Amino acid sequence: MKKILIAVTVLLVILICAGYFVGNYFVNFALKAPPPATADIADPNLKAPPAPNFPNEIWTITSADGFTLHATYYEPARESHNWAILVHGYGRNQTFANDYAEEYLKRGYNVLTPDLRGCGTSEGIYLTMGTLESRDVAKWAEKIVERDPQAKIILHGVSMGAATVMMTAALNPKNLVAVVEDCGYTSAYEMFTAQLDKIFGLPEFPIMPIVDVVSKIKVGVAISDAAPIESVKKISVPILFIHGDADKLVPYEMMNRLFNAATSPVKEKFTVEGAGHADAKTKNPTAYFDRVFKFLDSNIK
Repeated sequence: MKKILIAVTVLLVILICAGYFVGNYFVNFALKAPPPATADIADPNLKAPPAPNFPNEIWTITSADGFTLHATYYEPARESHNWAILVHGYGRNQTFANDYAEEYLKRGYNVLTPDLRGCGTSEGIYLTMGTLESRDVAKWAEKIVERDPQAKIILHGVSMGAATVMMTAALNPKNLVAVVEDCGYTSAYEMFTAQLDKIFGLPEFPIMPIVDVVSKIKVGVAISDAAPIESVKKISVPILFIHGDADKLVPYEMMNRLFNAATSPVKEKFTVEGAGHADAKTKNPTAYFDRVFKFLDSNIK
């Protein structure tokens, strides 16, 4: 009997060690900044657009867990209390929001383009797919209100940035008036499950549950904590959902699920036909920004 117990114990230890090894590999692959998975998930040929030709300055905050984060503030030609925080996607940095910033600035918005934790010039060891990033963006909103107590803040994010702004809005930051989410996922867990099959040909079980536990241990939050499908139930400001119907990374049906779960009294959907992931603006920039600013003009009082 004693030998059986020892054998079982040894087997359990081996399984736990093997599980941690597997989970650690995938956590580092998907979340450690800069994430190696970017090469498989994001378009490696995409180049950042030039910075807007508007007066600007670098802002700095410290995250709740001690990382120094940076953002660029762009000042419009005329004084305004309208503000936009533009949030980039997975494996990118704030420079990939430059063309969005240009459009907002032309329309008189003050613009802030943060480097999310572990991206660009911001410190950070791991990405958290929106969980801790949302708290960071909420701190950026606080900084805006300190500068301009009359600020009317909109959040506009793409891909992981979209997930981040939905989760930020659920925190109900002061002076938030609207949200634009572009191709955000229902949950990071679901999105990575699909990519696990696509990239490695592996099933969800037992890999993803193990990765979720290891993420909690190493990063401090689980991948499953990044769940905008739950956040949209807590958003009270108007929200615009945008998605391309040819998105192969974050399936188009996720937008419908997010929209149906949202409890905001004002919510709209904008489908861009033939657009792939994070490609809605590129597919038809005029139609994209016409729809965004029609929505904002109708809902910012």
